[in-house]
Amino acid sequence: MELVAQQPNAYYRRLDEATFEPTLHVQGAWRLDEQHMAPVGGLLAHCIERHEPRPGVQLSRVSFDILGMIPLKATTVEVRTLRPGRSIELVEAVAIIDGRPRVSARAWRLAEFDSVGVAGHELEPMPAPDELPGWAAGDLWGGGYIGGLEFRTAEGRRPGRSRTWLRSGVPIVLNEESTPTAHFLRLADTANGVATRVSPHEWAFPNVDITIHLHREPVVGWMGLDTHVTIGARGHGLTSTILHDEAGPVGTIQQMLTVRPTLG
Repeated sequence: MELVAQQPNAYYRRLDEATFEPTLHVQGAWRLDEQHMAPVGGLLAHCIERHEPRPGVQLSRVSFDILGMIPLKATTVEVRTLRPGRSIELVEAVAIIDGRPRVSARAWRLAEFDSVGVAGHELEPMPAPDELPGWAAGDLWGGGYIGGLEFRTAEGRRPGRSRTWLRSGVPIVLNEESTPTAHFLRLADTANGVATRVSPHEWAFPNVDITIHLHREPVVGWMGLDTHVTIGARGHGLTSTILHDEAGPVGTIQQMLTVRPTLG
């Protein structure tokens, strides 16, 4: 499949019931012939949310395992319910390219109950995005996905630490509505690129997974990433993020990294 010059304003275009064509908006930051994990995660969340939907149930945790390089090719998504239940259920989605599983996702959907009387948190707020200057992420990262994002970053940014807002006007699938949760999660994997400890031109530090926990439904708009990056001495690292929307903290992200030099 060749990506045509005139790209639709969406990450994917549906080809049939289960297959999606990626556009240049999906193009990866490490390699231009692969898909960035962020929109792939959004596509899997979109398909999970459309699988046997029912009111009063919220997507509360999604854990993605990245099974290898994700080619910039037609992507088939298979979804099934692993553990059905009235108040707790587990759903699995797998992205398949060229007959091989490339990304798997397992998601817990939990029933909603009234807990207003005990709601609260001890998480620090982030400065509002309209109070912050822009950040040219394209100076560090390439690819169509990063090129389609707008960034704002707070004072005190340093290697391994940042508080960054981002947003995109690109929907997941052309001419299809997504839930607020799926629309929000389509940007989540960007967290591994906003507080880099080392240059991506000298070191590779791709994440092999991404696990997202949500304590409420996100608000569509800006996504806030309050991010710390840790690199150990034996080639392993961890990107840890408190996830925000414009209403406040909404959850967490954890990404396990494999770290190795790209030069020499």
